[in-house]
Amino acid sequence: MTALTAVSLSDQGIQTGARIFANLQTPHLVEHAVANGEGKLAKHGPLVVETGKHTGRSAKDKFIVRDAETESTVWWGKVNVPMTPEHFAALKADFLQALGQKDKLYVADLFGGSQPEYRVNVRVINELAWHNLFIRTLLVRPTAAELEGFAPEYTIIDLPSFRADPERHGCRSETVIAVNLSEKLILIGGTAYAGEMKKSVFGILNYLLPTKGVMPMHCSANIGADGRTAVFFGLSGTGKTTLSADASRTLIGDDEHGWSDTAVFNFEGGCYAKMIRLSPEAEPEIYATTQMFGTVLENVVMNPETRELDFDDNSLAENSRGAYPIEFIPNTSEKNLGPVPANVVMLTADAFGVLPPIARLTPDQAMYHFLSGYTAKVAGTEIGVTEPEATFSTCFGAPFMPRHPSIYGNLLKERIAKGGVQCWLLNTGWTGGKYGTGSRMPIKATRALLNAALDGSLNDAEFRKDPNFGFDVPVSVPGVDAGILDPRSTWADKDEYDRTAQKLVQLFVDNFAQFEAHVDESVRKAAPQAA
Repeated sequence: MTALTAVSLSDQGIQTGARIFANLQTPHLVEHAVANGEGKLAKHGPLVVETGKHTGRSAKDKFIVRDAETESTVWWGKVNVPMTPEHFAALKADFLQALGQKDKLYVADLFGGSQPEYRVNVRVINELAWHNLFIRTLLVRPTAAELEGFAPEYTIIDLPSFRADPERHGCRSETVIAVNLSEKLILIGGTAYAGEMKKSVFGILNYLLPTKGVMPMHCSANIGADGRTAVFFGLSGTGKTTLSADASRTLIGDDEHGWSDTAVFNFEGGCYAKMIRLSPEAEPEIYATTQMFGTVLENVVMNPETRELDFDDNSLAENSRGAYPIEFIPNTSEKNLGPVPANVVMLTADAFGVLPPIARLTPDQAMYHFLSGYTAKVAGTEIGVTEPEATFSTCFGAPFMPRHPSIYGNLLKERIAKGGVQCWLLNTGWTGGKYGTGSRMPIKATRALLNAALDGSLNDAEFRKDPNFGFDVPVSVPGVDAGILDPRSTWADKDEYDRTAQKLVQLFVDNFAQFEAHVDESVRKAAPQAA
């Protein structure tokens, strides 16, 4: 049994007769997880676990308590759904009762955020050892000296065995993620998907940091040999992890960051990568982590006899994941941070085949596209569904943004203007036609265009104005086929391109209507032009 430092659970009003295992190191947590029957070791040392029916976030089961603190500060709607203080009080009482009945609990004291001035102290209480290992891996781990005086500011209690009562607790199902920003308490029950804890801390920082003038971002970030930082916004499938994992650049982090006056800093101390169809050829650095002790693999299929892993088998989940400390990736930032950005790259996979492979954005256009958060999914597998589907996720991370999107958008615009930051829209989607007719943008061309943007050489190129979106598009770039730089020229049917482009323009305009009252006239004028 290990003792908590500085602040005990009873100091927090949590009474339990459970044995408390506090701030265990990785080897001890792995031993506990195996001994408890929570997981098994694979051939080369990673811990392999299954999360059951929940293999991803339960977005519709997340609630924020609506009270005097949050009434006017949270952007209420489909993403941020309210829970009454009374329902939360009942849920909290039942959670504390459930904690009191456990025979063992695992507690980790951790930091959310790598820049000391802006980090938050988070205590996580788990019934599963592997959950405690996961969150210890994903957040920033304090030193022994920092632990001695650690006082938790926010507490997360995660009990997969808990079953919520929709009538008593004001939720939707037996699964619940309830966030109380006034009490600084998050309760997670009815799901074993560990990513709920990680994203809960992201949500806390997304709520707190804007009031301190810090821009929270759902992005990856790296540093070039010239010491210049780039951040990469993008939804799933646009290339955020792939393009930021560049052996010639230093990785700051792959998912969550803050942009302060002095730095871009990782919120986390680990990475949480998709594992399905992972290959040593395409992603060697990530693949190497699957052969390391200390990595946690969720829903990756393993041969029970040989303990060999099969990353192509999606029978447990399409969203199989691996959690590992960031230092498992070579060439990472020593302090988990870097200089303020010189370049902001917004990634989209345009399945309509309309957007150019790269475009230069003004600060107003950057804010417009940041608030839009556009990408496009390919046509579905249902019979008769042949059209791409536009997806707009504001700030490239709507599910994790508690405040109104304009707050994050204005912060971005201010920081771009203040630092003279160059902004780019990079389309990793389709060229020569929409999905089903055209082809995927060549990765070689994408990397060449990205490198030219980041090393500054693209600034010397000749640009043209895109007639639909109004941003600057390079006319020619060394090493890149000039044909793909003008998407209309790649379509066999130019009239069909014009019709498709206007359809996409209208989708942008319709989506942005929700933000028009919250942005400056200059941002409204940055909208694409409908014919």
